[in-house]
Amino acid sequence: MEVVLQIEGLDHEAQGIARHEGKVVFVDGALPGETVRAEIKRRRSHFDQAELRAVLVPGPSRTEPRCPHFGHCGGCNMQHADPAAQIAYKQRILEDNLARIGKVRPDALWAPVQGPDWGYRQRARLSVRWLAKKGRMLVGFHEKRSSFVADMDTCAILPPAVSTLLVPLRNLILELTVRERLPQIEVAQSKGLLVLVLRLLELPTEEDKVKMRAFSDRHGVQLWWQTRGPDTARPFYPLERPGLVYHLDEFDVEIPFGPTEFTQVNSAVNRVLVGRAVRLLDPQPEERVLDLFCGLGNFTLALARRGAQVLGIEGNPALVDRACQNAAHNGLEKKTRFQTTNLFEVDESTVTGWGRQDKWLIDPPRDGAINLVKAIGTEGPRRIVYVSCSPATLARDAGVLVHRHGYRLKGAGVFNMFPHTAHVESLTLFERE
Repeated sequence: MEVVLQIEGLDHEAQGIARHEGKVVFVDGALPGETVRAEIKRRRSHFDQAELRAVLVPGPSRTEPRCPHFGHCGGCNMQHADPAAQIAYKQRILEDNLARIGKVRPDALWAPVQGPDWGYRQRARLSVRWLAKKGRMLVGFHEKRSSFVADMDTCAILPPAVSTLLVPLRNLILELTVRERLPQIEVAQSKGLLVLVLRLLELPTEEDKVKMRAFSDRHGVQLWWQTRGPDTARPFYPLERPGLVYHLDEFDVEIPFGPTEFTQVNSAVNRVLVGRAVRLLDPQPEERVLDLFCGLGNFTLALARRGAQVLGIEGNPALVDRACQNAAHNGLEKKTRFQTTNLFEVDESTVTGWGRQDKWLIDPPRDGAINLVKAIGTEGPRRIVYVSCSPATLARDAGVLVHRHGYRLKGAGVFNMFPHTAHVESLTLFERE
């Protein structure tokens, strides 16, 4: 059934929100202020799902998507909205979640932080699929809401050096005997180095290796192989390349990383994020600071450079090892300690065992840090900076900090880490009176 709808807002997945016959209708691709014609495809008891058929009256923020694959590829879902509108949407999502879920409001809403809109994604995971019946090889992101691989030959959010490799990669894999046993390619880039990690379910033949080396020489990339989990990733060719690194220039910190280790995909925004987080936490010489979910030391080393004694805690022992190496690499081993702890299973006794800490920095994955914030005792830190990639779990945890532990939410703001997507990265500051 096709209906004409007035779009009132956007949901957390950037779908247009309308109302029809007393029910909410979600319309993918529609924007606030628009009149659209849409076909209702799925009915639920409390809402309907519709597909956009035509924009009858465009909204003020609608713009022409740059990528020809937009709407089909699932890598982006907001290229049809201008960048300013995208930022405003993300700020509103953050505010709404804090108010609705956490029942909290920040004293200040900070201006959103933006970086490059295009070519920003220096880390990516590309899927590979061989279509035997069509004789085609696909390399790219998944289709929207699908496990199928999008048929794409360019990508506007990948760096140009990576985007231009999509077709050559297709052609290379098409010629390999293991083309049906290569489901994924991990991409990692830093200044002067582009690494492609080929996920291999079967080892290549000698003839395959010759073709891979030729591809590497032709395009100036380093190829790695991964035969099982991420820890099995090893360089294949060439072996003598320098490693991947990124820099936090404000803190004179250089952080080496492996191509399968977690780092932020947007290095420009990450540099601003680290700088803002450290200034808000304001570590003083010899203060004791806890960096929770520390990873390979992204915030730890910057905090230590300001003179604090920092304890970094992470659940992945391989990342803890890397963080120790990175501290030594930057001459900060005397200012840092690291330990492995599952931060999803902590309680008050765990927190007490870490000793008195003046300030905390928390940077959890999407699941948030609910057990951690519940475990804060009466001697908890006087200041907490919380970096979040999920407004919903941030809001839940903020409610605990404010209503159970007496913290005040001093400020909150959005960092546009993933332009043209609905992903919301944010920074918040909590203080005890």
